[in-house]
Amino acid sequence: MNFRSLVEKQRNYFQKGSTKSYEFRLSMLQKLQSVIKEYESLFNEAMKNDMNKCPTEVYMTEIGMVLEELSFHIRHLSRWMRNKRVSTSIAQFPAKSFISPEPYGVALIMSPWNYPIQLCLLPLIGAISAGCTAVVKPSAYAPATSKAIAQILRMIFPEEYIAVVEGGRDQNRALLEEKFDYIFFTGSPAVGRLVMESAARYLTPITLELGGKSPVIVDKTANLKVAARRIAFGKVLNAGQTCVEPDYLFIHRDVKDEFIKWYKSALQEFFPNGRMTDMNTIINEKHFKRVSGLLESGKIVSGGNTDQERRFVEPTLLDEVPLDSPIMQEEIFGPILPMISFIHISECTDYIMNNPKPLALYLFTNDSSVEKYVLDICSFGGGCINDTIIHLANSNMGFGGVGNSGMGSYHGKRSFDTFTHYRSIVKKATWLDIPIRYRPYSKLKDKLLRIFLK
Repeated sequence: MNFRSLVEKQRNYFQKGSTKSYEFRLSMLQKLQSVIKEYESLFNEAMKNDMNKCPTEVYMTEIGMVLEELSFHIRHLSRWMRNKRVSTSIAQFPAKSFISPEPYGVALIMSPWNYPIQLCLLPLIGAISAGCTAVVKPSAYAPATSKAIAQILRMIFPEEYIAVVEGGRDQNRALLEEKFDYIFFTGSPAVGRLVMESAARYLTPITLELGGKSPVIVDKTANLKVAARRIAFGKVLNAGQTCVEPDYLFIHRDVKDEFIKWYKSALQEFFPNGRMTDMNTIINEKHFKRVSGLLESGKIVSGGNTDQERRFVEPTLLDEVPLDSPIMQEEIFGPILPMISFIHISECTDYIMNNPKPLALYLFTNDSSVEKYVLDICSFGGGCINDTIIHLANSNMGFGGVGNSGMGSYHGKRSFDTFTHYRSIVKKATWLDIPIRYRPYSKLKDKLLRIFLK
């Protein structure tokens, strides 16, 4: 595929103004909504092939989130598109001021393999709402799902409006050689740096949704049964291959043994009789070997089994994990939870603050002073108090990282904002033209300016 020709085709289509009307944007969102509902079974089959993902989890973490986001945009789009009147300084009298949203233009959306439907289509919804055209690049690591995404998008959108590029690193590199008006990338910090370097060539604005090691803290006041269950949910979901998974656990020394008991109980509840045949598998052989190797970083107190033939890693709890162990040096992206005991909450916050800012932080406590202390001290993308993962499912809040875990945010109106440039406009009346600002300057003009401009 000639990517330069594709981008120019989209730019020409955009410049004709075809994508900018409310009626067009709304109809495109509705088309996408309709086809996703109609072809849900296609996505279920694809995700089963790629990751052994069961239909319930596909809906909860992929299809359902996309449909909810579409409904949110369809309800609010008209209001978001309006010019917003703002007050005008008396120094600019007579005039009125307003903020006018306009689409950036041709967007590139590069999505990862771990949630290949959601992380591809949620940014695309923002681009459509904002009035952009888009080139979508799904991950080659989830080939069946990439093919399904390409099939449905090509079914409803012309290439000059929404195009899908399949393939691997060669296609990624070639796309980044082109001049886009906006780039939205979701993936690792290492690749994010390369994307940012490419964007800098054309001074292209960019959103980076990256990852990192997201801590979870359980203090001695926490409801341990609930904490264990919700942390286990976050670790088992997608076999731990989640950018906001609870990556490692700070557990208060006095409640560690009871927490372990409830964690094991939660896993028994999730998988009756230990049957885990419908749990997600690790995406490929390379990642399976990497995740399996991390099991040696501590003492296994629950789980620990693997099956190389189907790339399966059992949900595992590790104890006695040194802070300099391999599992604490990289994002796990697997269902292994390392535990670190603590006595004082400052031990947790000191460690968190002295490492790259995480995408998420989770705190389980019933002590409001501890909650305030952690939120005041720690910087992170987003998170939960007494839960995991669920903060990203609220369309009323933006989702994104900070520092090493990313820049920019999306979901709900923040997705519209991401692909929108807000123009600041003053409309000046012509019936009066106050001469204070014009030369020649004088002491009187200087005095009047100092009265009005302060």
